[in-house]
Amino acid sequence: MFNQEAFHNPELCAKLLDKLEANLKQPLTFMEVCGTHTMSIFQSGLKGILPKDITHLSGPGCPVCVTHDSEVMAFLDIASQDKVIVATFGDLMRVPSPDGRSLKTAQANGAKISVLYSPFDALELAQKKPDHLIVFLSVGFETTTPLIAATIQSAEALKLNNFAVFCANKLVPPVLSALLSDKEAPKLDALLLPGHVSTVIGVKPYEFLITDFKMPSVIGGFEPADILESLIYMSEMQNTGKPKLINQYTRLVAENGNPKACAVMNEVFEVCDGLFRGIGSIPEAGMRLREKYARFDALKRLGLTLKPTKPLAGCSCGEILKGKMQPNKCPLFGKICTPANPVGPCMVSSEGSCAAYYKYNV
Repeated sequence: MFNQEAFHNPELCAKLLDKLEANLKQPLTFMEVCGTHTMSIFQSGLKGILPKDITHLSGPGCPVCVTHDSEVMAFLDIASQDKVIVATFGDLMRVPSPDGRSLKTAQANGAKISVLYSPFDALELAQKKPDHLIVFLSVGFETTTPLIAATIQSAEALKLNNFAVFCANKLVPPVLSALLSDKEAPKLDALLLPGHVSTVIGVKPYEFLITDFKMPSVIGGFEPADILESLIYMSEMQNTGKPKLINQYTRLVAENGNPKACAVMNEVFEVCDGLFRGIGSIPEAGMRLREKYARFDALKRLGLTLKPTKPLAGCSCGEILKGKMQPNKCPLFGKICTPANPVGPCMVSSEGSCAAYYKYNV
């Protein structure tokens, strides 16, 4: 049985920190691409005790943060429709659109919006409200997409005609490729790859990081000892000059991931281009419903389309998600933009790097 407390053990972490400091021969800049890693690094106190020669950048791994302005505007368009109830997770409620509106303000102005804890709750809502179309707002990476797929399969089995999904799900490997292909990207020595996503997709989808980019990469867990061990692996690869793809999170990540979850996901969804905040359209980085399930597509059902938008004025979320700016370097950070009055989604989401910097006073 996994003993989580063991990975918080101060003596173990102290030994790993000593080993990391001994291994470190030169400055090391790494990027984590998972919002949970962002919060873990801050919450555990690691941010304050890592060697000064280690620079930590947050990447495009927060699902709410990478949601594009066009998609946020579509949320609001959907919420404004008659006989529609929007079903969503709580993090999306306060994400501002380019014109300053949010689902929360839409709700205050009369839109019917229900905050749920599971997409399956939306099916119950559809059964209770047969005279309304229930639209679930689906954002996230490969971690949650199989659950959304299973929900849609259940809606099909229940023959629900008043349930639809706005699909803004995205894929991690293509966005990493786009990030590393950017000539203006920050110089990185290593990547800390997302543990949760990897439990679904496994190790193989990241092999291009070595073959195409020679980028040392570690799939890491989320406890302090996991992160420290991952950094030790990075420092060792930096010292030898031999980039590898290492799975530190072996207790949960299998080589082939979770084939059943992948099968459900691929049965319902197909790959398409994906929109990312601050980056734009990335080839084969999004997911859409296959034709077999097209009747559950909310945009098609309502006759809506994604519209071009202007970026949020003054918001640096796009640069922060690409690792080009630290949150506390944004002119709005902690002044105009706070958790109580967020200008951008990186300050809204519980996994956003701006929210982490603000909460832990960095």
